[in-house]
Amino acid sequence: MAAISLSKVEETAPALVNLYKSAGVSLRKHGLDGLRAAVYLVVDYSGSMKPYYQDGSVQALADRVLGLSAHLDDDGTVPVVFFSTDVDAETEIALADHQGRIERIVAGLGHMGKTSYHLAMDAVIDHYLDSGSREPALVVFQTDGGPINKLAAERYLCKAARLPLFWQFIGFGDARSKQFDYLRKLDDLSVPDKRVVDNAGFFHAGSEPRKVSDAELYDRLVGEFPKWLVAARAQGIIPPRA
Repeated sequence: MAAISLSKVEETAPALVNLYKSAGVSLRKHGLDGLRAAVYLVVDYSGSMKPYYQDGSVQALADRVLGLSAHLDDDGTVPVVFFSTDVDAETEIALADHQGRIERIVAGLGHMGKTSYHLAMDAVIDHYLDSGSREPALVVFQTDGGPINKLAAERYLCKAARLPLFWQFIGFGDARSKQFDYLRKLDDLSVPDKRVVDNAGFFHAGSEPRKVSDAELYDRLVGEFPKWLVAARAQGIIPPRA
């Protein structure tokens, strides 16, 4: 059973009903129906991301993540971290107030800087630890390129492998760009030499991410999550299923 019912979504966020239904199909397909998990969204606010804010791609991703979260978490909100050179904002999106939310947040932000993953990762880790939750968490981490400090990002990912956090990276931009070589490397870091479990995935959504179908996007967002859940339970990172 979903954390938030279809009728509640119809009442509070009717524009997300189709996304909610599509997310449910993917969760059932991957054996995740009834799972409870926190969902985070991390969004790149570097200068090269400007077109994706202007054309609605970031808002579309936020809406899709919210539709997924409604199945996994009953609070109706998704914590969101905007990052560039530093952390630009820590806020949330909610079912009842999702339309145009990204534009409203960005209107209050300053200069779009460079790309620094590890500070955003640190913000998510702090939020999760402060929440006191023992449930697993799916972190949707969107970016359009590699970080300025590659070593720091790798170090944070490896340290975070002992926490109940799975990092699903999603790339916006030209698939042929060398900018994504680092993310592919991060996805393939060795286990157990570098990290206790494989706690990250990566997929590329292309230069027009809104054109990726809802079904494909959800399959890619949750496709590696079940394998991580098994490994994390085996290592005692998350409690065994009752």
